[in-house]
Amino acid sequence: MKSIFLVFICLLYCHFNIAQHTFSIVAVDAETGEIGSAGATCGDSIIWPGTPGAYLISDIIPGVGAIHTQSYYHVNNQNNAHERMEAGDTPSEIISWLIQNDFQNNSTQRQYGVVDYNNGTPRSSAFTGANCLDYKNHLLGSNYAIQGNILLGEQILDSMEVRFNGTNGCLADKLMAAMQGANVIGADSRCLVEGTSSLSAFIRVAKPTDDEDQLFLDINVAGTDANVEPIDVLQSKFDVWKTNIDECIPSATLEINKKVDYVIYPNPIDNVLFIESTNIPLKSYILYNSVGQIVKSEVVNNSLLIHEVTLENQGSGIHYLVLQSTNDTLTYKKVVVN
Repeated sequence: MKSIFLVFICLLYCHFNIAQHTFSIVAVDAETGEIGSAGATCGDSIIWPGTPGAYLISDIIPGVGAIHTQSYYHVNNQNNAHERMEAGDTPSEIISWLIQNDFQNNSTQRQYGVVDYNNGTPRSSAFTGANCLDYKNHLLGSNYAIQGNILLGEQILDSMEVRFNGTNGCLADKLMAAMQGANVIGADSRCLVEGTSSLSAFIRVAKPTDDEDQLFLDINVAGTDANVEPIDVLQSKFDVWKTNIDECIPSATLEINKKVDYVIYPNPIDNVLFIESTNIPLKSYILYNSVGQIVKSEVVNNSLLIHEVTLENQGSGIHYLVLQSTNDTLTYKKVVVN
């Protein structure tokens, strides 16, 4: 059970339109064109019913850029930022526009982090309003923006930056390392009494050819049991993902991966789901619910191009299907269970 303290905080701050979101990073890999987003907050899908926790702030346009609109989050500001990025605005232009056109005419309480990938050149920008809650700040690099508010102190953002820049590997590895840099009790100061850094966390990476709702990496920990660290849970799920990936897929293989596809039907699903391969047979699949729990997995008869999945007591709502083909390429599908 969440503490009385957090219930009180929720009453003060956590209406859906003004939810605080705490520490996060958006980043670009200039070599591969990957775009990433990760973050955490002392709020979850229980405190904020109907939301996916910290994941709410993440907005990635594959091949283009990523936007985090946090601190007194408002969906209209997020949508406007998305539209400005699709229209071709630079990160700094997007933030300038948001400041001038805040939906509630109060940009001083907002915090933004934006990156994009402009013909092989990453760009970044960030903004921290004067009325965001302390500790608040942001850090910029040529290919990343790290931002936070309601923090234990400046060391949280500094640690995230050091871990991100000091970690070898692909963008996903660097983002996960940045999140571990904030794995400190009370990183979000509201969670000090919980003995955790936060209550929900996420990590996402898009390849340039990904669809917006089918990303290369998309893990969300929408909530955890009491005294369970969300970043540790995120790390565990990330490690499982890495064992399936084997290694970061180099950009040279993107066209191969793009040719592997599956048709999922019906969607929404009632009791039976069909997975149909359009070219390469299915080897295995894992079905995750919206909080990242595995609800069903199976190694299938790879001689079949159509595989039937029977769902029993899987729970309703958005689910994520990870499909592994016989050439070990992974494909991600979002499905809705009635």
